[in-house]
Amino acid sequence: MRLILTAALTLAIAAPEASPAQQLSPATEAKIAAVAEKVLADTGVPSASIGIVQNGKVAYTHAFGLARVTPPLKAEASMAYPIGSISKQFTATAVLLLQQRGKLSLNDPVGKYFPELTRAPEVTILNLLTHTSGYQDYAPQDYTIPAWKLPGDPLKVVHEFAGKTLDFDPGTQWQYSNTNFVLAALIAQKVSGQPFAAFLKEHVLDPAGLAGVLNLNVDQAKLQVTGYMRNALAPIRPATLEAPGWYFGDGDLAMPVGQLLKWDLTIMGQTLLTPASYKQMETPFILKDGKATTYGLGVQIAALNGRHIIEHSGEVGGFVAENIIFPDDHVAIAVLTNQEASGAASDIAREVAPLVLPPNANASVADAFAAKLQTILTGLQKGEIDRSLFTANCNDYFDQIALGDYQSSLASLGTITTVTPGRSSLRGGMSFGLYKVTFSGGTTIIVTVFLEPDGKIEQLLVEGKA
Repeated sequence: MRLILTAALTLAIAAPEASPAQQLSPATEAKIAAVAEKVLADTGVPSASIGIVQNGKVAYTHAFGLARVTPPLKAEASMAYPIGSISKQFTATAVLLLQQRGKLSLNDPVGKYFPELTRAPEVTILNLLTHTSGYQDYAPQDYTIPAWKLPGDPLKVVHEFAGKTLDFDPGTQWQYSNTNFVLAALIAQKVSGQPFAAFLKEHVLDPAGLAGVLNLNVDQAKLQVTGYMRNALAPIRPATLEAPGWYFGDGDLAMPVGQLLKWDLTIMGQTLLTPASYKQMETPFILKDGKATTYGLGVQIAALNGRHIIEHSGEVGGFVAENIIFPDDHVAIAVLTNQEASGAASDIAREVAPLVLPPNANASVADAFAAKLQTILTGLQKGEIDRSLFTANCNDYFDQIALGDYQSSLASLGTITTVTPGRSSLRGGMSFGLYKVTFSGGTTIIVTVFLEPDGKIEQLLVEGKA
């Protein structure tokens, strides 16, 4: 629930999965173990189950710590952990399948299926899957409230929270809301003529080859891992997992980390949906004012140092999960943990990523240019420029007025002490780099650069102080 919830299905738990053929070097595995053990020790989170895809194959699964503290039970990678809102991308996939089969359209208004809901003719299924509907979130809390301890009813949840006044006009803002995906799953159920869990199993989970997947509405007793919580800085205590009926398309799945990696491989390989559907899933929604969100259909979409990232986290009572896919690098990282309201899963994923990602060509270009940038800026402090380094466009920019302004505003800052590359990416056939440049006088400025493939500088702008 909380910031993150998921979808519904029913699968019997399978026999423990075989360990993947290990493809990581012993040195890399040792570094991953060191990261996991340090984060668990620093945070007090009992366990973490970590999985890695590298070169398009499952290369590593390993669990650290305790699945249950008392009596102690060692965590194993074969154990299913709730994945919370990572389940939302499974629900989005189910809805996209129904669209491919002509059963519905993402442009359909909610009113076509539930006309009684607030402004249902104006809210589309697309708004639901992109969190732009305006419907209020029924589960923003990061602890288990009293209502969630009693059995829930998805239809009642939708009528209550999608029956309220909208938080904003549809399509004008982005605001995370679990209510959206409960309603999307109910629509899928109505359109398919099957219980949503059954449809998801038959048309998404089984075709993806996933085994050992649990539906928290019916399979909570099969969980081998205990979820925990902490009051302030006190010792951990067993947490209360929300009662059945509070997960429906927004946070109801649990699975071993290796099975989540198999799911990631379906996204990388685009094996369950058409390319057009995957493109729709991975395209950030554009608000009515033209501003782009960072959310597609059940997934966060980001770019970091030129890398395309598909990401989502998840949380339910006692558990937090993180899943990051780097499709262009054929890498995925999944981390499942058993303490709520903790950043351990994302901390581990963030620290593991540099250990398993291939070298970033864009970042390498940015790093290599840093020394040259220092020389160029030192020259500009004196009103000097080596025009052989620049394109015709950039040489035109650095006319006598610009050179005078650069000299007068930078000369008094002192000598350059550090040039630190920031984000980098590709755009317009060029390499983009952002740099923070610090001077001996204590000022730090932001500089942006575009480099042509031949190394010529198309842009070098000081954009202000950091």
